[in-house]
Amino acid sequence: MFEFLNVDSWAEFTWVMIGLGGQMAFTARFLVQWIASERAGRSTVPVAFWYFSIVGGTVLLSYAIYRGDPVFILGQSMGVVIYSRNLWLIRRERLQ
Repeated sequence: MFEFLNVDSWAEFTWVMIGLGGQMAFTARFLVQWIASERAGRSTVPVAFWYFSIVGGTVLLSYAIYRGDPVFILGQSMGVVIYSRNLWLIRRERLQ
């Protein structure tokens, strides 16, 4: 298994599993969006999409920091800011 995942230790294996979990959460957001759009009969982005985005993005950012990949870190950092802002706007709208 270590060879297949290209890891040398249990710590690296754990981080690869964390990264894969984050990627799964990140990918699940598209399934959530697709189901919501099919139910509505139009393109829509449910709040759950943003929660899956922020969870997946944060986990992937942690993984990128562990790996020390500046491109991955920058990309996920920007995403987490955008997802957070969308959730903030949704919350603000609901409180009004």
